[in-house]
Amino acid sequence: MVTVQWDLGLQGLAVLVVLSLAFGVVAQLIFWGRDDARWVWLVGSVGYFIAGLLISEVWFGSATAEELQPNIDGLSFDEVLIGFVVGVPLMLLARYLTRPRSHGPSTP
Repeated sequence: MVTVQWDLGLQGLAVLVVLSLAFGVVAQLIFWGRDDARWVWLVGSVGYFIAGLLISEVWFGSATAEELQPNIDGLSFDEVLIGFVVGVPLMLLARYLTRPRSHGPSTP
C-alpha cells in the first residue's frame, strides 16, 4: 500500500490558494460574456486546488527536495504549474463545446 506524506506547510498552502484563484480568474475570462457561466471561476479554482494538492502531495510526494526545485514549504511549485498547461486548454475546449449553435439558415 502506498502511503502519502502530507508535508505542505502554511506558506505552500497559501501559494496554492493564490495559484488556484489565478486559474479561476483565467477560467472566468475564457467564459466572459456567457450569462450561464458566472460560477466558472469558483469551479475552476476548486478544481485547480484539488489537482494541485494531488500533483504536489501524491504524484510528486515521494520526490526529494533536491529533485523538486523550487519547493515552497512542501509545495512542488513547478509541478503544480502543470495545472495551467493542462487546465487552460481544457477550459478553451469546454468553451468551444458549450458554445451556442445555430441550427441552419434562418428563413424570413
